[in-house]
Amino acid sequence: MSLLFVREDREYLLEPGETLESDLGVLEVPADVAPGDVVQTHLGETFRARKLRGPDLFNHFERTGAPMMPRDVGLVMGHTGIAEGDAVLDAGTGTGVLSASLARCGATVTTYEQDPEFATVARENMELAGVADRVEVRAGDVTDDLNDLERYDVLTLDTADAPTVVERAPDLLVDGGFLAVYSPFIEQTRETVAAAREAELAGIETLETIQREMDFDDRGSRPSTAGVGHTGYLTVARRA
Repeated sequence: MSLLFVREDREYLLEPGETLESDLGVLEVPADVAPGDVVQTHLGETFRARKLRGPDLFNHFERTGAPMMPRDVGLVMGHTGIAEGDAVLDAGTGTGVLSASLARCGATVTTYEQDPEFATVARENMELAGVADRVEVRAGDVTDDLNDLERYDVLTLDTADAPTVVERAPDLLVDGGFLAVYSPFIEQTRETVAAAREAELAGIETLETIQREMDFDDRGSRPSTAGVGHTGYLTVARRA
């Protein structure tokens, strides 16, 4: 089981028995290391072992593109009410941050990734997150399997062809099941909303996902000017 080894602003993801060489010295990770243990380099510099938590996945998953931001993952989870025992159909796995986060809440996730190499990386990331037994990463296009899929509690989409899948949402969701579609572009979001209306889904709502950090200094406090914090658009709906 991989652990984080943390010292001030540094953190390294290491496995028991692994060796790290850095300017702080050589760190030999004990085979029996546990979260909370303090280990030393050969120069006497200390690191504390820490268990991976959900937000750590964003920083330490191997990336195959831009992963979904933690705030967007939170919106999906909050607006769909993901809970233990839920079955989720996801498309557009990418790095797999969303799928792993849902599985860590106790959901069972079937996720589709069109790029076979990306799918392989995503499977490795599920192992790292400790949820490989609850996430099935399928290499392929979900639209090819729409006639063969069962019904799910939640449907999450982060793909260019999301509107095509949304049209079939009444066949893919249980009564009261939720749909959540993320898109970086407003044009695709309009198509998604149109498809949701055509499918007669209920409670259709689109949110721009935006968040600003705060700056605090001796002069005063104000929102950061480092960026607007926009990532995309989230459309949520429900099978009536």
